[in-house]
Amino acid sequence: MSDYDFDLFVIGAGSGGVRASRVAAAHGAKVAVAEEFRVGGTCVIRGCVPKKLLIYGAHFAEDLKDARRFGWNVPDCGFEWATLRDNVLADVDRLEGLYANTLNSHKVELIAERVTVTGPHSVKLASGREVTAKVILVATGAWPLIPEMEGAEHGITSNEVFHLDECPKRIVIVGGGYIANEFAGIFHQFGSHVTMVNRGGTLLRGHDEQIRDRLLQISTMKGINFRFNAQMEKIEKKEDGTLCVHFKNGDPVAADIVLFATGRRPHTDGLGLENAGVEIDEKGAIKVDEYSRTSCESIYAVGDVTDRLQLTPVAIREGHAFADTVFGNNPRTVDYSCVPSAVFSHPPLAGVGLTEAQAKNKYGTVKVYTSDFRPMKNVLAGRDERALYKMVVDATTNKVVGLHMIGPDAPEILQAAAVAVKAGLTKQDFDDTVALHPSMAEELVLLK
Repeated sequence: MSDYDFDLFVIGAGSGGVRASRVAAAHGAKVAVAEEFRVGGTCVIRGCVPKKLLIYGAHFAEDLKDARRFGWNVPDCGFEWATLRDNVLADVDRLEGLYANTLNSHKVELIAERVTVTGPHSVKLASGREVTAKVILVATGAWPLIPEMEGAEHGITSNEVFHLDECPKRIVIVGGGYIANEFAGIFHQFGSHVTMVNRGGTLLRGHDEQIRDRLLQISTMKGINFRFNAQMEKIEKKEDGTLCVHFKNGDPVAADIVLFATGRRPHTDGLGLENAGVEIDEKGAIKVDEYSRTSCESIYAVGDVTDRLQLTPVAIREGHAFADTVFGNNPRTVDYSCVPSAVFSHPPLAGVGLTEAQAKNKYGTVKVYTSDFRPMKNVLAGRDERALYKMVVDATTNKVVGLHMIGPDAPEILQAAAVAVKAGLTKQDFDDTVALHPSMAEELVLLK
């Protein structure tokens, strides 16, 4: 009989925690998972999934207008935020149920309570119950950062944005990363007056410079306003409930909603990790080795709480690799070298591998191929909005080391192209592939 209540106790039922739980259970482990919020984590409940559904809804703003150029007699259409919001939240409820059912079908015990670590093999539930486990996995994710300033309590984050009573007429979005740009596109399409406030001088740091510059160009053309190098001073709430954002270096901006999209911090506060000697870094992220093991031999961590690469598919890979390593007698690590990513802006952008700047720094000499074109649909619709595809090649080996694109369906196209970059294919391999015509993706094999 085991000396512990469970073989594995997981803290957090998000993407990484759920995958680790069910795979460990499939390997024969007795597993429990504790979740203080909702099953599914950020991605399902307040991130990727509801956001993508809002993005689908936002696309109709231009699609309905464009339809007239394609012969459809479409009347002027109104938008009802409450209808979309309620339908999105209902689908989130459905998915949460599926996640819970997955755990149940694998005989994983789900505990709807907050948990604190009390030792290398023990945790305490909010109800007071003490539980022991041979292995503990921390998968608590990350939480939105709110900058310190007067009146910050009047702002919201991506956690609350899906529950707004009404669509704001004016919204100020603070930040320049993927969350900020995605919601800027969403609310602009819904008819809001959007102002993006960025303390730096560029959008989307880490993405290829040409691609992010194209997004800025198109966003500005659409009517999104930008404040770069902005120093926010305070948020003032007026008697009528509206807000006024004050700056140290510019005129104030009136808004109905201020959305903070200023980064995410690993969710480790109050977990009691110090009771087991688990080390965290200056950002609050749990330090782990290549097998996701912490400084405490019996405690592991996966997903955003480790701040290695804050992406849902990465957390899933980490959770799976952990379960195989610890309970499947199959030690596995995760390769972070060629992970595709996307920004579901309007239009979306996506990339995999090295940017041009990163490739030059690594290889010295690189070749760059681009295609700057107007998608066929945009031509007939009368939209002066151009797509840009970019291939970065190591000049010595002719291997494609980076692919970056912005334009309609860029993430869908990039996912398939990422396989080629991961496999180490060369520019010649792309050249030798016959184009699929007419398509946007054919530009990838026609780059000159």
